Amino acid sequence: MAPFDRAAIAKPPLHGVRVADFTLHAAGPFCAHLLSLLGAECIKIESAARPDIFRKPHPVYGRMTAATFDQVASNKLSVQLNLKDPRGVELARRIVAVSDIVAESFRPGVMDRLGLGYEALRRVKSDIVMVSVSASGQGGPERGYAGYAPLFGAAGGLGTLTGHEDGPPTEIRHVMDHSSGLMAAMAALAAYLRRKRTGLGQHVDVAAREVACGFIGDALLHFAVTGAPPRRAGNDAPHIAPHNVYRCAGEDAWVSIAVTTDEEWRALAKAMHRDDWLDDPRFACAPSRWSCRRELDAGIGAWTQGRSRELVTRVLQAAGVAAFPSYTAQDIVDDTHLDARGAIRTMTGPDGESRRVVGPPWRFSRTPASLERWTPKLGEHNEYVLGELLGLAPAEIEALVAAGVVY
Repeated sequence: MAPFDRAAIAKPPLHGVRVADFTLHAAGPFCAHLLSLLGAECIKIESAARPDIFRKPHPVYGRMTAATFDQVASNKLSVQLNLKDPRGVELARRIVAVSDIVAESFRPGVMDRLGLGYEALRRVKSDIVMVSVSASGQGGPERGYAGYAPLFGAAGGLGTLTGHEDGPPTEIRHVMDHSSGLMAAMAALAAYLRRKRTGLGQHVDVAAREVACGFIGDALLHFAVTGAPPRRAGNDAPHIAPHNVYRCAGEDAWVSIAVTTDEEWRALAKAMHRDDWLDDPRFACAPSRWSCRRELDAGIGAWTQGRSRELVTRVLQAAGVAAFPSYTAQDIVDDTHLDARGAIRTMTGPDGESRRVVGPPWRFSRTPASLERWTPKLGEHNEYVLGELLGLAPAEIEALVAAGVVY
């Protein structure tokens, strides 16, 4: 039996795996970010000629730094390469040659035109795993369509299911980017594990609109059975009542309450001291409660409105009823439960700046995930990537900078 190596066990799951990251915006970068949280060395290949749009300051967040970029780029390394220059493309290929996974999120066809498509990279490294994230996929008549998060949900059918019955379809934003990135990371890991088993790489094609389609299986089944598409239902859930958000005491304070069983219904009524509801035949079973859900919503709302959302949550949770405040970003940062789990962490950058960040959403008992590296400055790791990994001498790097190849 091999000796027990505690140092090896303490290393993160993807220690020793390297990712060449050509992704932009949110969905693709989130895929690579998740791999970096699992311990992969992720090298973001970018250029000052056309920087990631999320590197730019976005005043809508109330700060003049790239908040969205911080979220998906921390833990990564940054190297500057001008991919419009053949020498920059060749350096990118050399990075791929010492990598295990390539991630990209350009429109289909762009990587091929750059000379960095899957077939070209297979000639550089025969067992490379490449994951491509796009709006509509690498094939099909709409492969070249532009797409951002709201369009993913719209094209996947989620928009028509989201919103109130008397209103329009609702945009679904970052959750679609992150869901697509999560799916891409899972698929890339599956392809990498197969490579470990067989020695064979492959190209993983992730279409964000198909990720959205995967979330509406019950709607498709409903249509197949009835011939009619389901309608938007706001906060209602089929055959479940009460199921809504209710205003509480305080400014813009709300609590979400969901009751799924008769036992939970009785517990809710008792916690609210509404014994009259227990004797009312209209509320005796789930179908009748559903029919009277607006009356129930009014009664529950009258009860919650005079209480804080925290008090409502404590009272109902103690009774076994699912209830929780509708949190703001500040609430999440201040939450004692998340703090106790280390879900929200404080990072300090090289200039002494500190910020609160979301940590890895999983816990491994022996191989902890890590969030240790501040968001990289553009080209911050040129010397490491080009010098240590690719073996270029300082004078060679300086010449490439002067020529606009490293830019």
